[in-house]
Order: sequence, then structure tokens, then C-alpha cells
Amino acid sequence: MSVHPISTTLSTTVLALRRAGCVFAEDEALLLHEAAASPDELSALVERRAAGLPLEHVLGWAEFRNRRFAVDTGVFVPRRRTEFLVAQAAALAPRRAVVVDLCCGSGALGVALAVASDTAELHACDVEPAAVRCARRNVGDLGEVYEGDLFDPLPARLRGRVDVLLANVPYVPTADVELLPAEARVHEPRVALDGGGDGLDVMRRVAAEAPEWLAPGGSLLVEAGERQRDTAVEVLRAAGLTPRVLVSEELYATVLVGTALRIT
Repeated sequence: MSVHPISTTLSTTVLALRRAGCVFAEDEALLLHEAAASPDELSALVERRAAGLPLEHVLGWAEFRNRRFAVDTGVFVPRRRTEFLVAQAAALAPRRAVVVDLCCGSGALGVALAVASDTAELHACDVEPAAVRCARRNVGDLGEVYEGDLFDPLPARLRGRVDVLLANVPYVPTADVELLPAEARVHEPRVALDGGGDGLDVMRRVAAEAPEWLAPGGSLLVEAGERQRDTAVEVLRAAGLTPRVLVSEELYATVLVGTALRIT
């Protein structure tokens, strides 16, 4: 029985990735071999990964909530910890929910929520053109994707109708961006990482406008760092939302939920 020529170079691939500092060299090697259609293509993929390009950008996809999402070069890679945010959103989503995914990046959060819940409408937006193009591929006919800053491109008819507002905003303090791993710092857009002086500048902007867009009882969900939790709670409260903090120790994730008042 003949053996695909690529399979004979697996150990070589692992060694090359280890030398490049890849912690999970064995797992990554298997994925690169799966993706390559020829030895030449494999060589190119390994070279790109060894040069520091995020694995997801090399492969062209990222796994999130057990689904593969297209992730183009220069687009923010969805993190596994953010699966916790989507799980909390799914638990909150009412039947036939209207969902908005701000700072959507690849669109993975909104799509994952739409698949996990009974979503009537999905709207996603991002300020980065590359992210918008990528999100449109992932969202497909599940919803609409817009290009623009935060709420600006959303249709006015959504005001007061949004049941779940996902906002995976940047929350790394400006001074800490240079401390991030090179994969993020060099290959992902800074606008998706840099949250300003204390990391919460974009969150403040989102929280300030959220009450205009949320339906009665609707919720805004954002991530924050553990050290930012108390300040983030006050940001939500100051915007007129009722804050809650949810933590996953397993995923090292902190999610803030701000809920709009219900009309009684």
C-alpha cells in the first residue's frame, strides 16, 4: 500500500515547529499535514507558521464552539475563553431573539450563538474591512454584516429591539499591548486589542449607547480582565444597566452582563 509522501515528513514538521517555539508542535503538525495537498504546500505552511504567523491564519480557520470558522490573515482570532461568553448569552437569549455582535471580527460569536439558540435576527458589525469580509463568509444567510464603528452602521429599526448584545471589545490596556505574544501583537489588528488607558475605553462607549438599543430585559455581554472587573461593573451601572459578573475558572474568563430594565 502506498503512503502519501506528506505523511513521511511528520516528525520533520514537528521538529521544525519545536525549533520555532511552538508549544503544541505535535498537534499543529497534524493539522498542517491535514491541510496540505502536496509536499510543496506543506513546506509553505510550515514556513509561515515557523515565521510566527498564528496557526489559525496559516490554516485559514479557527475552531470555536466545535465549529470551524474562516479566519483570514489580519483578522482577530476568536479565543477559546470567549466560548464562555457565548454560552452565557445562549442561556439568556429568549425565543426568537434579536442578536447583535459588535466588534464581530470573524463573526464566530454571533454565528455560534445563532446556532445554539432560537435566533430570529443576527446582525454583526466591525470597523475593520478585512474582518467584515471574513464575517460575511461565516455568517452567510444567517444574518447581516455591516462595516463601521460600533453601533454606527446598524439599521435604526433595531433600536430598542436587541435581546442579546455581544460586544467582544478590546480590553488590553494600551501600555500592555507590547507585552502580548507576537502572534497577537504583530498579526492581529491593534484596534481589536487596544482598549485604551485602563483597557475599558471601548467598553464605556458601548455601555453608554447600549440602553438605546436593548429591548426591555435585554442584555449586553462583554469580556474583561479579572483586575478590571470592579471598574467594569461600575461602567455598566453608570450606563443604567444592572450588572452581573460571571467567571469560568476553567477558561480563565470573566464576563460582565449588563441587563436593561424590564417594563412592568
